[in-house]
Amino acid sequence: QVQLVESGGGLVQAGGSLRLSCVASGSIFRINVMDWYRQVPEKPRELVATITRGGYTQYADSVKGRFTISKDSAKNTVYLQMNSLKPEDTAVYYCRADIVGGGMGLNANPYWGQGTQVTVSS
Repeated sequence: QVQLVESGGGLVQAGGSLRLSCVASGSIFRINVMDWYRQVPEKPRELVATITRGGYTQYADSVKGRFTISKDSAKNTVYLQMNSLKPEDTAVYYCRADIVGGGMGLNANPYWGQGTQVTVSS
């Protein structure tokens, strides 16, 4: 019933910028947390940035000062602005959210997007 859809990935030169978007849709009562993760082959999935319903943010050390996470609560959308991109930022980026559904019960459940490829060339 809940779906997350990412967009905005692509190929960019080192030093360039991209903005990723993730839209949550379906039966949603409340979104508590939205996150961005990234993964490269044979390595664990890495938490890049997170934002709470109240706007509190955290970042991985590797992206601090370069990436910014933000949200538009009215649109159930989270963004990841990526500046000064480096080849080591190349990965599949995934959106994740803890969501309370609109049906019976108030427990939050995790949902994942399908991922979007970001490739940074040198």
